[in-house]
Amino acid sequence: MEYTVSYLLVLFLIGAIGSILSGMVGIGGSVIKYPMLLYIPPLLGFVAFTAQEVAAISAVQVFFSTLAALIVFKKGGYVSFRLVAYMGTAIVLGSFIGAYGSTFLENETINFVYAILASIAAILMFLPKPKGSEDVSAQQLTFNRLYAVILSFIVGVASGIVGAAGAFIIVPIMLVILKVPTRIAIGSSVAITFISSIGATVGKVMGGHMLLVPSIVMVVASLLAAPVGAKLSQKINTKTLEYILLVLIVATVIKIWYEMFI
Repeated sequence: MEYTVSYLLVLFLIGAIGSILSGMVGIGGSVIKYPMLLYIPPLLGFVAFTAQEVAAISAVQVFFSTLAALIVFKKGGYVSFRLVAYMGTAIVLGSFIGAYGSTFLENETINFVYAILASIAAILMFLPKPKGSEDVSAQQLTFNRLYAVILSFIVGVASGIVGAAGAFIIVPIMLVILKVPTRIAIGSSVAITFISSIGATVGKVMGGHMLLVPSIVMVVASLLAAPVGAKLSQKINTKTLEYILLVLIVATVIKIWYEMFI
Protein backbone atom coordinates (compact mmCIF):
# COMPACT_ATOMS: atom_id res chain seq x y z
CA MET A 1 0.00 0.00 0.00
CA GLU A 2 1.36 3.42 -1.00
CA TYR A 3 1.05 6.26 1.51
CA THR A 4 0.98 9.82 0.22
CA VAL A 5 1.51 12.85 2.45
CA SER A 6 -2.19 13.75 2.21
CA TYR A 7 -3.18 10.19 3.18
CA LEU A 8 -0.89 10.27 6.22
CA LEU A 9 -2.26 13.70 7.17
CA VAL A 10 -5.83 12.34 7.12
CA LEU A 11 -4.78 9.43 9.35
CA PHE A 12 -3.03 11.84 11.73
CA LEU A 13 -6.12 14.05 12.00
CA ILE A 14 -8.35 11.02 12.65
CA GLY A 15 -6.00 9.88 15.40
CA ALA A 16 -5.71 13.36 16.92
CA ILE A 17 -9.45 14.14 16.96
CA GLY A 18 -10.32 10.75 18.41
CA SER A 19 -7.56 10.96 21.04
CA ILE A 20 -8.61 14.42 22.23
CA LEU A 21 -12.21 13.25 22.69
CA SER A 22 -11.17 9.99 24.36
CA GLY A 23 -8.79 11.81 26.68
CA MET A 24 -11.57 14.21 27.67
CA VAL A 25 -14.19 11.63 28.61
CA GLY A 26 -12.10 8.61 29.64
CA ILE A 27 -12.73 6.13 26.86
CA GLY A 28 -10.16 4.31 24.77
CA GLY A 29 -11.25 5.95 21.56
CA SER A 30 -11.89 2.93 19.34
CA VAL A 31 -15.61 3.79 19.49
CA ILE A 32 -14.73 7.05 17.74
CA LYS A 33 -11.77 6.09 15.58
CA TYR A 34 -12.95 2.70 14.32
CA PRO A 35 -15.74 4.10 12.10
CA MET A 36 -13.57 7.10 11.13
CA LEU A 37 -10.74 4.84 9.93
CA LEU A 38 -13.15 2.53 8.17
CA TYR A 39 -15.19 5.13 6.27
CA ILE A 40 -13.29 8.44 5.93
CA PRO A 41 -10.28 7.32 3.80
CA PRO A 42 -12.42 5.79 1.01
CA LEU A 43 -14.79 8.78 1.11
CA LEU A 44 -11.80 11.00 0.36
CA GLY A 45 -10.62 8.75 -2.47
CA PHE A 46 -7.92 6.85 -0.58
CA VAL A 47 -7.50 3.09 -0.30
CA ALA A 48 -9.83 1.61 2.30
CA PHE A 49 -8.63 -0.47 5.23
CA THR A 50 -10.18 -3.85 5.95
CA ALA A 51 -12.09 -4.32 9.22
CA GLN A 52 -9.25 -6.49 10.56
CA GLU A 53 -6.67 -3.82 9.74
CA VAL A 54 -8.78 -1.10 11.37
CA ALA A 55 -9.22 -3.24 14.50
CA ALA A 56 -5.45 -3.81 14.71
CA ILE A 57 -4.57 -0.13 14.22
CA SER A 58 -7.23 0.89 16.78
CA ALA A 59 -5.92 -1.59 19.36
CA VAL A 60 -2.38 -0.22 19.21
CA GLN A 61 -3.61 3.38 19.20
CA VAL A 62 -5.83 2.82 22.27
CA PHE A 63 -2.86 1.42 24.18
CA PHE A 64 -0.73 4.53 23.59
CA SER A 65 -3.53 7.12 23.86
CA THR A 66 -4.68 5.79 27.24
CA LEU A 67 -1.07 5.62 28.46
CA ALA A 68 -0.49 9.28 27.52
CA ALA A 69 -3.78 10.42 29.07
CA LEU A 70 -3.20 8.32 32.20
CA ILE A 71 0.05 10.18 32.95
CA VAL A 72 -1.83 13.49 32.92
CA PHE A 73 -4.73 12.26 35.07
CA LYS A 74 -2.32 10.67 37.57
CA LYS A 75 -0.46 13.96 37.97
CA GLY A 76 -3.77 15.73 38.55
CA GLY A 77 -4.76 13.26 41.28
CA TYR A 78 -7.79 11.96 39.39
CA VAL A 79 -6.99 8.23 39.44
CA SER A 80 -8.28 5.98 42.23
CA PHE A 81 -5.90 3.05 42.20
CA ARG A 82 -8.13 1.05 44.57
CA LEU A 83 -11.03 1.45 42.15
CA VAL A 84 -8.76 0.56 39.22
CA ALA A 85 -7.49 -2.55 41.04
CA TYR A 86 -10.99 -3.90 41.76
CA MET A 87 -12.62 -3.03 38.44
CA GLY A 88 -9.53 -3.53 36.26
CA THR A 89 -8.90 -7.05 37.54
CA ALA A 90 -12.56 -8.03 37.16
CA ILE A 91 -12.90 -6.62 33.63
CA VAL A 92 -9.72 -8.35 32.43
CA LEU A 93 -10.84 -11.71 33.86
CA GLY A 94 -14.30 -11.22 32.36
CA SER A 95 -12.90 -10.33 28.95
CA PHE A 96 -10.85 -13.54 28.83
CA ILE A 97 -13.94 -15.61 29.64
CA GLY A 98 -16.06 -13.64 27.15
CA ALA A 99 -13.47 -13.98 24.39
CA TYR A 100 -13.38 -17.76 24.89
CA GLY A 101 -17.16 -18.02 25.12
CA SER A 102 -17.66 -16.02 21.94
CA THR A 103 -16.42 -18.98 19.89
CA PHE A 104 -19.64 -20.81 20.80
CA LEU A 105 -21.99 -17.95 19.90
CA GLU A 106 -23.57 -16.82 16.63
CA ASN A 107 -22.66 -13.38 15.24
CA GLU A 108 -26.23 -12.15 15.80
CA THR A 109 -26.05 -13.11 19.48
CA ILE A 110 -22.70 -11.34 19.91
CA ASN A 111 -24.04 -8.12 18.38
CA PHE A 112 -27.22 -8.32 20.46
CA VAL A 113 -25.23 -8.64 23.72
CA TYR A 114 -23.21 -5.54 22.87
CA ALA A 115 -26.29 -3.58 21.81
CA ILE A 116 -28.09 -4.35 25.08
CA LEU A 117 -25.07 -3.40 27.19
CA ALA A 118 -24.52 -0.15 25.28
CA SER A 119 -28.22 0.70 25.64
CA ILE A 120 -28.01 0.20 29.41
CA ALA A 121 -25.02 2.57 29.49
CA ALA A 122 -27.04 5.20 27.60
CA ILE A 123 -29.99 4.83 30.00
CA LEU A 124 -27.65 5.23 32.99
CA MET A 125 -26.40 8.54 31.59
CA PHE A 126 -29.98 9.87 31.64
CA LEU A 127 -30.46 8.98 35.31
CA PRO A 128 -29.83 11.69 37.93
CA LYS A 129 -26.31 11.66 39.34
CA PRO A 130 -25.90 11.67 43.16
CA LYS A 131 -25.39 15.19 44.48
CA GLY A 132 -22.33 16.33 46.40
CA SER A 133 -20.01 13.54 45.20
CA GLU A 134 -17.76 15.88 43.17
CA ASP A 135 -15.98 17.16 46.30
CA VAL A 136 -14.41 13.77 47.14
CA SER A 137 -10.72 13.22 46.29
CA ALA A 138 -9.31 10.02 44.79
CA GLN A 139 -7.70 9.15 48.14
CA GLN A 140 -10.95 9.70 50.08
CA LEU A 141 -13.13 7.83 47.58
CA THR A 142 -15.30 5.04 48.95
CA PHE A 143 -17.41 2.72 46.81
CA ASN A 144 -19.30 -0.56 46.98
CA ARG A 145 -16.56 -3.06 46.17
CA LEU A 146 -18.98 -5.92 45.49
CA TYR A 147 -20.92 -3.85 42.94
CA ALA A 148 -17.66 -2.66 41.38
CA VAL A 149 -16.35 -6.20 40.88
CA ILE A 150 -19.63 -7.77 39.70
CA LEU A 151 -20.56 -5.00 37.27
CA SER A 152 -17.09 -4.64 35.77
CA PHE A 153 -16.87 -8.44 35.40
CA ILE A 154 -20.16 -8.42 33.45
CA VAL A 155 -18.86 -5.59 31.25
CA GLY A 156 -15.63 -7.53 30.75
CA VAL A 157 -17.49 -10.67 29.66
CA ALA A 158 -19.62 -8.70 27.19
CA SER A 159 -16.59 -6.79 25.89
CA GLY A 160 -14.67 -10.03 25.45
CA ILE A 161 -17.57 -11.56 23.53
CA VAL A 162 -17.73 -8.62 21.13
CA GLY A 163 -13.98 -7.95 21.00
CA ALA A 164 -14.29 -4.26 21.93
CA ALA A 165 -13.28 -2.19 24.95
CA GLY A 166 -16.01 -1.45 27.48
CA ALA A 167 -14.75 1.91 28.77
CA PHE A 168 -17.77 3.85 27.52
CA ILE A 169 -19.95 1.49 29.58
CA ILE A 170 -17.72 1.55 32.68
CA VAL A 171 -17.87 5.35 33.08
CA PRO A 172 -21.71 5.52 33.45
CA ILE A 173 -21.53 2.66 35.98
CA MET A 174 -18.96 4.59 38.00
CA LEU A 175 -20.96 7.83 37.84
CA VAL A 176 -24.46 6.59 38.62
CA ILE A 177 -24.16 3.30 40.50
CA LEU A 178 -20.82 3.61 42.32
CA LYS A 179 -21.27 7.39 42.83
CA VAL A 180 -17.72 8.25 41.72
CA PRO A 181 -16.95 11.94 40.99
CA THR A 182 -16.86 12.70 37.26
CA ARG A 183 -13.17 13.55 36.91
CA ILE A 184 -12.08 10.55 39.02
CA ALA A 185 -14.39 8.28 37.00
CA ILE A 186 -12.80 9.53 33.77
CA GLY A 187 -9.22 9.25 35.06
CA SER A 188 -9.77 5.80 36.55
CA SER A 189 -11.54 4.62 33.39
CA VAL A 190 -8.48 5.63 31.35
CA ALA A 191 -6.31 3.49 33.66
CA ILE A 192 -8.67 0.50 33.36
CA THR A 193 -8.81 0.85 29.58
CA PHE A 194 -5.00 0.97 29.44
CA ILE A 195 -4.78 -2.30 31.40
CA SER A 196 -7.40 -4.05 29.27
CA SER A 197 -5.81 -2.81 26.03
CA ILE A 198 -2.51 -4.61 26.69
CA GLY A 199 -3.87 -8.04 25.80
CA ALA A 200 -5.75 -6.72 22.75
CA THR A 201 -2.63 -4.97 21.45
CA VAL A 202 -0.43 -8.05 21.83
CA GLY A 203 -3.09 -10.22 20.20
CA LYS A 204 -3.51 -7.95 17.18
CA VAL A 205 0.25 -7.64 16.66
CA MET A 206 0.67 -11.43 16.82
CA GLY A 207 -2.34 -11.87 14.52
CA GLY A 208 -0.46 -10.35 11.60
CA HIS A 209 -3.02 -7.66 10.68
CA MET A 210 -0.82 -4.76 11.79
CA LEU A 211 0.03 -2.09 9.21
CA LEU A 212 3.24 -0.43 10.38
CA VAL A 213 3.04 3.03 8.80
CA PRO A 214 -0.62 3.85 9.68
CA SER A 215 -0.06 2.48 13.18
CA ILE A 216 2.97 4.72 13.72
CA VAL A 217 1.05 7.78 12.48
CA MET A 218 -1.90 7.02 14.77
CA VAL A 219 0.39 6.39 17.75
CA VAL A 220 2.20 9.72 17.23
CA ALA A 221 -1.17 11.49 16.96
CA SER A 222 -2.33 9.78 20.16
CA LEU A 223 0.77 10.67 22.15
CA LEU A 224 0.41 14.32 21.15
CA ALA A 225 -3.38 14.68 21.36
CA ALA A 226 -4.47 12.46 24.27
CA PRO A 227 -2.69 14.59 26.91
CA VAL A 228 -4.41 17.66 25.42
CA GLY A 229 -7.79 15.99 25.88
CA ALA A 230 -6.87 14.94 29.42
CA LYS A 231 -5.85 18.50 30.34
CA LEU A 232 -9.05 19.90 28.82
CA SER A 233 -11.01 17.36 30.87
CA GLN A 234 -9.60 18.86 34.07
CA LYS A 235 -10.69 22.38 33.08
CA ILE A 236 -14.07 21.79 31.46
CA ASN A 237 -17.22 21.82 33.60
CA THR A 238 -18.13 18.29 34.70
CA LYS A 239 -21.67 18.61 33.32
CA THR A 240 -20.23 19.42 29.89
CA LEU A 241 -18.03 16.32 30.08
CA GLU A 242 -21.06 14.20 30.94
CA TYR A 243 -23.00 15.63 27.98
CA ILE A 244 -20.11 14.87 25.60
CA LEU A 245 -19.96 11.31 26.91
CA LEU A 246 -23.74 10.99 26.59
CA VAL A 247 -23.64 12.06 22.93
CA LEU A 248 -20.86 9.56 22.15
CA ILE A 249 -22.69 6.71 23.90
CA VAL A 250 -26.05 7.45 22.26
CA ALA A 251 -24.38 7.69 18.82
CA THR A 252 -22.70 4.33 19.45
CA VAL A 253 -26.00 2.73 20.51
CA ILE A 254 -27.76 4.02 17.38
CA LYS A 255 -24.92 2.72 15.20
CA ILE A 256 -24.98 -0.74 16.82
CA TRP A 257 -28.76 -1.19 16.55
CA TYR A 258 -28.78 0.21 12.99
CA GLU A 259 -26.10 -2.24 11.84
CA MET A 260 -28.05 -5.14 13.38
CA PHE A 261 -31.10 -4.49 11.18
CA ILE A 262 -29.60 -3.41 7.84
